[in-house]
Amino acid sequence: MINLQEVETIFKDCLFREDEMGKDGKPKGIKMIEAEGIKSTFGFHPDRVEKHRKKIIEFLKEMPEEFSKGGGWSFLNLCNTEDGKQWTGLHVIMEQLVCLGIAIGKVSYCLPREMWSALPGGMPYVQIKI
Repeated sequence: MINLQEVETIFKDCLFREDEMGKDGKPKGIKMIEAEGIKSTFGFHPDRVEKHRKKIIEFLKEMPEEFSKGGGWSFLNLCNTEDGKQWTGLHVIMEQLVCLGIAIGKVSYCLPREMWSALPGGMPYVQIKI
C-alpha cells in the first residue's frame, strides 16, 4: 500500500547525492533524468530510478482509474487511492510521486504549463500510463 514516507524515501534516494555532483553543479559522468514538477524541476539518478521502477509502478496503480482514462485527472485528486482512501494531504509528496512517474515514463501532464491557470485550482491534469 502506498504511504507518504515510502514515496518520500524513494524520491530522495533517486536524487543525486552531493558526492556525485561536479563543481559545476552537474552530475559527474552520468546523464540525469530530468522531471518537471508542479513547483520545481528535479534531476534523478537513472540507476536508482530503475532500481525503484517496480515500486513506483505499484504506487501509480493505486491511483484512481480516472488518471489513466482519456484526458487524465486533476493533480488535486492525486491524494486519494482508487478505493477512496486519502494517502497524503501534502502537495509536495504528490509532486514527488508525479516526478517519479515522469522519470520512468509513466506520468505526463495533459496540457502545457502555460494553460494550467485555466484549470481548477490552477493545477495541471495528470495522466498515468500503466
